[in-house]
Amino acid sequence: MKRVKIVSALLLLGIFGNRASAQDWPALKFYQEANQKADQEHPKEKRVVFMGNSITQGWGNIDPGFFEQHKNFINRGISGQTTPQMVLRFRQDVINLKPAVVVILGGTNDIAGNTGPATLDEIFGNLVSMMELAKANHINVVISSILPVFDYPWKKGLEPAGKIIELNERLKKYAAQQHIIYLDYHSVMKDEQNGLKSSLSEDGVHPTLAGYKVMEPLLEKAVAQALNQKKK
Repeated sequence: MKRVKIVSALLLLGIFGNRASAQDWPALKFYQEANQKADQEHPKEKRVVFMGNSITQGWGNIDPGFFEQHKNFINRGISGQTTPQMVLRFRQDVINLKPAVVVILGGTNDIAGNTGPATLDEIFGNLVSMMELAKANHINVVISSILPVFDYPWKKGLEPAGKIIELNERLKKYAAQQHIIYLDYHSVMKDEQNGLKSSLSEDGVHPTLAGYKVMEPLLEKAVAQALNQKKK
């Protein structure tokens, strides 16, 4: 339990500090060295890259065995990031790794205003841009729903729950239109207030190990479907 609390604290620290400095706003250097070693550490066949924020990055810290079990999974989450930052590093951290599938999970930090105010149209557009970039490079896509949040502990009063539901509905509709796999975490992780269940999180935003254990079988199923899709 102590380890989980420490990791959660570090993730929140990453949100406040947003690891990317003004000189490297999208944090292109963050995975630069790891990307150079990717072919030595991960099989090229059925490679899956995870593009995201602290929820993705924290997955590898809180349940490292999951990624050790799936050697073809490459974690490219960066704590605190918003979707425009993810778009800017998408070529380096996803396309250049030549995966068969990319799993995209982002948008909650935009709603929290981590890099300034962002409309739902802007957030949706950035997520679509990543999906379009993937498809243009023959990478199949899993677009993840944003996890439920009732209130952000570092920026209270934004009432994100309804905004997250609206954005998820738009992503689900777009995925159906474009024959993209939509991965629904929200419906199984929400509580009666459309926040993250307390049994799955300590801060209402980041999953604990119990939260990731709920997410993992859903993810594995979605990735298997995406791997079986024909390249567009």
